[in-house]
Amino acid sequence: MPTAQSRSRGVALDAAAADSGALRAALGETGSWRAQAEALARTLVEGTLASGAPLFEVQRAFAIFPPGSPAGDSLFRLAEALPRIPDRPSRAAMLADRVPALHGWKAAAALPFASVAMNAIGRQFVYAETIAAALRRAERDARARPAARFAFDMLGEGARTAADADRNFRRTMDAIRAIERAVGAREAVWRKRLEVSVKLSSIHPRSDAASYAQVRGELLGRLRQISGRCAAADIGLTIDAEGSESLSLQLDLFEALAADPALDRWGGLGLAVQAYQLRALGTVDALLEIAGRRRKRGGMPIAVRLVKGAYWDAEVKRAQELGLERYPVFTDKRLTDLSYLACARRLSSGLDSVYPQFATHNPVTLACVLVLADQLGGASAAAARFECQRLHGMGRALYRTLAAMHPDLPVRTYAPVGEKRELLAYLVRRLLENSASTSYVRQAARAKRSVDLLRTGFEFLDAGLRPRDLPSPTELHMPQRRIAKGYDLGDSATLAAWAKSVNEARRTWTAGPLVSGRRRPGPVRLAVSPARPDVTIGEVSDATPDMARSAIDAAHAARIAWSAVSVPERAAALERLADLLEADMAGLMALCVWEAGKTLPDAMADVREAVDFCRYYAQQAREQLGRPMALPGPAGESNVLTLHGRGVFACISPWNFPVAIFTGQVAAALVAGNTVVAKPAEQTALTAYRIAELILKAGIPPGAFHLLPGDGGIGRALVADPRIAGIAFTGSTDTARAIQRVLADREGPIVPLIAETGGLNAMIVDSSALPEQVVDAVVASAFRSAGQRCSSLRVLYLQQEIAPPVLEMLRGAMAALRIGDPADPATDVGPVIDGQARKKLVQYISDLRSRANLIAEAGPVPPAGTYVAPVAFEIGSIREVPGERFGPILHIARFALEDLDRVVDDINATGYGLTMGVHSRVDSRAERIRARSAVGNLYVNRNMIGAVVGVQPFGGEGLSGTGPKAGGPNYLVRFTTERVFTVNTAAAGGDLGLLTGTADAAT
Repeated sequence: MPTAQSRSRGVALDAAAADSGALRAALGETGSWRAQAEALARTLVEGTLASGAPLFEVQRAFAIFPPGSPAGDSLFRLAEALPRIPDRPSRAAMLADRVPALHGWKAAAALPFASVAMNAIGRQFVYAETIAAALRRAERDARARPAARFAFDMLGEGARTAADADRNFRRTMDAIRAIERAVGAREAVWRKRLEVSVKLSSIHPRSDAASYAQVRGELLGRLRQISGRCAAADIGLTIDAEGSESLSLQLDLFEALAADPALDRWGGLGLAVQAYQLRALGTVDALLEIAGRRRKRGGMPIAVRLVKGAYWDAEVKRAQELGLERYPVFTDKRLTDLSYLACARRLSSGLDSVYPQFATHNPVTLACVLVLADQLGGASAAAARFECQRLHGMGRALYRTLAAMHPDLPVRTYAPVGEKRELLAYLVRRLLENSASTSYVRQAARAKRSVDLLRTGFEFLDAGLRPRDLPSPTELHMPQRRIAKGYDLGDSATLAAWAKSVNEARRTWTAGPLVSGRRRPGPVRLAVSPARPDVTIGEVSDATPDMARSAIDAAHAARIAWSAVSVPERAAALERLADLLEADMAGLMALCVWEAGKTLPDAMADVREAVDFCRYYAQQAREQLGRPMALPGPAGESNVLTLHGRGVFACISPWNFPVAIFTGQVAAALVAGNTVVAKPAEQTALTAYRIAELILKAGIPPGAFHLLPGDGGIGRALVADPRIAGIAFTGSTDTARAIQRVLADREGPIVPLIAETGGLNAMIVDSSALPEQVVDAVVASAFRSAGQRCSSLRVLYLQQEIAPPVLEMLRGAMAALRIGDPADPATDVGPVIDGQARKKLVQYISDLRSRANLIAEAGPVPPAGTYVAPVAFEIGSIREVPGERFGPILHIARFALEDLDRVVDDINATGYGLTMGVHSRVDSRAERIRARSAVGNLYVNRNMIGAVVGVQPFGGEGLSGTGPKAGGPNYLVRFTTERVFTVNTAAAGGDLGLLTGTADAAT
């Protein structure tokens, strides 16, 4: 894990670094050089425009296909997907989708146009397809530009499998050897001019915080081999930037490399820093400290490639999904520009120990950097002190203008090397980032004159500038409600802190029935953890049938008083409960881990969902229940519809979401004006008891809420009692049917059953999908939570043309999964809930081994505990799957494109209708599947688990539930009964309003 020393250097998120005042203080006064920078920027832009070339080559494409326009969207979508589609029908379908938007293009010209366009984009942004070709091209470019330098990036996105990582590592080493041979043959030409770039995620499939303690040695070993070979060849190496969660890991590894005495005499070690990160300044300070220590012992300076940043939209989305306190990146481009210059100034003041590499296509940023470096004494020896960088395909004309002014200033081209088919998806993303509405590339495409481009270019330096900002991640739905606070468990320090908190929160728990706020004694049983069945984690007193009757008696007696409590008061109680749940995050997570076998991320997500349920239902209650609805009617009559609690609700919840579903059912019933008798799953009674304590602490009257832990007999007793006015149930389809039969047979009113049940969920993947994205989604959907989600993926349909490579990647991704103690941060897959569940799953897997083709099996599993290794089998179709199997078992079927409708029909024919996934870049095909399928939740080009409250209301149809959807706008109404109040207002002397309104006309 990252050292305490590296964490103490300000690498941890620092709120002050996000403040524009702090950035300005780091930059220092700008008055002495701003005018000079403005003049230089104007000279750069005017010189470029005077040459007749566009400021950026990509402007030509933007002029015809503007980003954000239908034509631009079509071009980029085609570039991202078309080259990798192997079959002609899918290529034709995608072209049919996109071509109508390409203003004026005819369908007949689509195929040749697409080929020409894709080749043009490939030539524009892929430097070469092999390292040999890249070296030949670089040599030609170097002859034309004596100060030219090159950074070769051999890879696109990260590795999903060990085989991919091994292949990437070998490609990198082979490229270094090829460069070494070229340097040896032409040392005068190449010395100090070549380097390679490497992403940690490309050379190891598990370069994440959860795995870092286990894989640090492997990662460092590979980096040392790469560094040693680069040092021997006297070429540079930059560890490339990735997501913000990787930063502390990168710094830790980089610090270890910089501290290696064997590399001291090598001046090519470098790291990329993204200025859009809030931690950018702290990162630069950390690198200056690392470099200073290296220099003190006689080592060479380190290189720092300063970039604006990539993955901005992904960083923002991730922060919103996790409910982080703040974004890890600046949400105002002007603050990123300010941060870039503040970092540049720090680097320029440390030129004895660092070698800055300023990567930018922005003429304003470039001018500021050059003027700052000159002020700090760097430009006088620019060739030795710093360099500039550009992405191949971007900024060539701008840097030609600069070269005419400063021919000795080194400019390095960042040159992606590889097959266009592999790299285009990656490069299109880079292109789209550079075409964002706030970027200079986009502005240059619109600008007619230099004055238009530079008019606002320097405003980010103005004092008192008010930053434009997004709502914080937890305030997306304000003022209606706050999103549950979350934490970034992808960050190593945060993950370690929560693992420690959860471990410290572990104790011997107790639980028992709560009737009218009092704990009742009952038959005692020992609770054990599925991770360690030999270890007792607590004691549970189960309810008896007499206690169930007492609870119903009390709830029935309290129902009128609780229903009379105003909606705002009931909603406020739910919001207090949300706050209490959020405050007890560590304790509730500990219960989820030890009692339900949930991993740390799953445990946190469970608690967060419960918090969101409470706040969402409180909001919905105020909007739907607290406002009588006036209905239109005849003159002289008032008609008002109001919603009221039905009476006593029985809430029967499962073990797989012991916090979220238990809390969500109870919260909805209570805020709708019902009293509640809750029966949690037998396996997770300890968790339910803790939540029950918080429910009462939040101000719910003891008579309004009662808890009855126990076996299925308690549930049957509740369902059979005629005083139960409604039932909320989540569990198996068979149990839902049994409840339905009891309700049908009992005397008394007909009551609602709100049932969320199982699913035989499928994902359909066609040949246009991105394999890496597919495998990520499949692994998460099928194996997260040990496959114990009703939304989990059970059957994967792969178009036959892409099945072999996708299955190969899936095998490798499954091999990288770690099965073990859910309290261990490194665990991906925990145990199934108990021995009985394990026995059923093992029997079913044994049956599959005898009749299906084994594709992959993860492992090993711990010797103790109820673990089942994730497994994947190939079958013919979903028709061969005998119902839901609640565990980490994936069935895979291949299909021909002409059979797509039949595939959807087969899925529908199972009778289940919960979730479905579709991976396709062909919009019409995804729409075709949507229109034909009968499922409650359909997800396109993402995983199919983790529905978000109020965003993706969750629930199915057919055998998968009755509806309405939990966490949706129609849910609360099902817990209520409607009443209409009609008054004949004309009875007492007539309708005065009508009479008053017609009097003038009559007169």
